[in-house]
Amino acid sequence: RPNQNGDGFEIIAGHRRKEASKWAGIDEVPVIIKDMDDNQAIIAMVDSNLQRECIKPSEKAFAYKLKLEAMKQQGKRTDLTCDQLGDKLNNKKSVQLLAEEVGDSKSQVQRFIRLTALIPELLDLVDEKQIALSPAVELSFLKDEEQYAVLDCIECNVATPSHAQAIRLKKMSQEGTLTTD
Repeated sequence: RPNQNGDGFEIIAGHRRKEASKWAGIDEVPVIIKDMDDNQAIIAMVDSNLQRECIKPSEKAFAYKLKLEAMKQQGKRTDLTCDQLGDKLNNKKSVQLLAEEVGDSKSQVQRFIRLTALIPELLDLVDEKQIALSPAVELSFLKDEEQYAVLDCIECNVATPSHAQAIRLKKMSQEGTLTTD
């Protein structure tokens, strides 16, 4: 899209193609130039990234979160786009529309987005398949300092919590009874 200064362009999708062309010594590649607002650009970028063959859970989590926020921004004004008898989303929340677009369930999209509340070190363990999605989601409800304590325990014991253990940790955190012991 044209950049905000009007003196060049911003790549929304195709960064890997651009780099591959540069590596191959190709100076020019065909492009499509579109005028897009920021939310449209975010949605197009996320859609492009989600089509990659290998995508880490953390990448999917932040992509879903970014796209959902952009979709919600687009839906702020309903007075100009709705008819008098119905709403523009057919009674569907943005998260449901996103789920339908990406082929995941609404709850699965919400679980991925929840991963964005993990500290980076725990999120890395999810990406490395050392912590499964369900326990990771439960751990994401812990305060940061509690997550760091869990990380210390994982490193000391060379073991990650099961889903049931993660649920107990979350419950103890909510009750205020979770300690490093």
